[in-house]
Amino acid sequence: MSAILVASNRGPVSFSLSEGGDLTMRRGGGGLVSGLASVAADTDFLWVCAALSEADRDAAAQAPGGRLDRAGHGTGPVRMLDIPAATFHRAYNAVANSTLWFVNHLLYDTPNSPNFGMRFRREWESYRAYNRAFAEALAKDAAADARVLVQDYHLTLVPGMLRAVRPGLRVAHFSHTPWAPPEYFSLLPDDVSAEILTGILGADHAGFLTARWAGAFMDCCEALLGAEVDRASRTVTHEGRTTRIGVHSLGVDGEAMRARAREADVEAHLRALRDKVGDRRLIVRIDRTELSKNIVRGLLAYQEFLTAHPEWHGRVVHVAFAYPSRHDLPEYREYTAAVQRCAKEIEDEFATEDWDPLILNVHDDYPRSLAAYRLADVLLVNPIRDGMNLVAKEGPVLSERGCALVLSREAGAADELARDSLLVNPYDVSGTAEALHAALAMPAEEREFRCRKLAVAATALPPRRWFADQLAALDALSPLPR
Repeated sequence: MSAILVASNRGPVSFSLSEGGDLTMRRGGGGLVSGLASVAADTDFLWVCAALSEADRDAAAQAPGGRLDRAGHGTGPVRMLDIPAATFHRAYNAVANSTLWFVNHLLYDTPNSPNFGMRFRREWESYRAYNRAFAEALAKDAAADARVLVQDYHLTLVPGMLRAVRPGLRVAHFSHTPWAPPEYFSLLPDDVSAEILTGILGADHAGFLTARWAGAFMDCCEALLGAEVDRASRTVTHEGRTTRIGVHSLGVDGEAMRARAREADVEAHLRALRDKVGDRRLIVRIDRTELSKNIVRGLLAYQEFLTAHPEWHGRVVHVAFAYPSRHDLPEYREYTAAVQRCAKEIEDEFATEDWDPLILNVHDDYPRSLAAYRLADVLLVNPIRDGMNLVAKEGPVLSERGCALVLSREAGAADELARDSLLVNPYDVSGTAEALHAALAMPAEEREFRCRKLAVAATALPPRRWFADQLAALDALSPLPR
């Protein structure tokens, strides 16, 4: 039995099958995994996650009770749940990524979608079953006085389900995305929105990355559930239970990042990028081709900047690393194609024999991204809406030239980084173009001064602190009515 448990869709490792049929293990991807993995090295907790692929399912099936560590894998304590592939697909792709993500990022083209009919109801049943599998595993593994930290929009129903079978546990839920205001969240069917909200309110503590997202959640609870909300104390009382609402910003581990950025593979990429760019100024963006990241408008802004400021022709290069995301969903495949089309237009319009204005790469390469951070003069982070956006924090930490940060006001990171960034409206292409020009024209001394302040803010709340603060919040809950 475990005293601390963490539940998340994606786990710390993933598996693939070699040509010979052997399982090969590698570190799992994603910002949540990166943050928690750095904590796991120093904290004794059981990580409960889902098998994401057939190879993952093979590994989980071969491990005693799904415990990867008991099958000889060097993972630390990890239980990987072998949820039926069809159930997982409907829960993860159809509900979590195609519905809840779209709602909380305000992404719907509302004249055409969403459409909540019989098909969605079948998908919602799978989402329930997926959450139930996690709740049952946590209930089985948790010690009598355990603390359970449930992560993100994939698992909104788990706290309530777990509370029903193990009422003595201390449970937290943390949302790594934004939270939609009531008028948008209510796009969901009334019973579904109520089930999500009451599911999270099954937790003793519900955490968010910014006060803005926490406030939106409380607004939803008040407007859609009729819950009693005390904004001063950040509590929500519903059906006789009170849940505390917490704000826990997430930063980066500056020391670990800087050490990783000095390793040989990063140095090799650094030399290759310097050779390619020469002494030109560098505008960098690093994102997944995820709809909320707003890559196309960022490219359009760069195109408009080059049109409006021909004095920069031949003197600047935009390095855009746009790594494919969720390609099993058609919207994401089309968005990646749109990014590539826009990049080609810029190349066709501005490239010369001795100047390539844009370097676009759609193949994930973490060491290359670290190298680009080190060389950046300008970092462009312009999401439509983002829970936090750690790219905005990683870049200033690693910058060697003192990069200027062009940052969307809709990124959660803007709460902490606004003062020393150039804030933009993510829909305003012309405004973003002018911000790029202002960033490039900024005196080096000012750019370096701002960058140092950004790096201090970015490292103020590293993952270990973020995790410890939530455990401390659970420990402080006893005075509340349960």
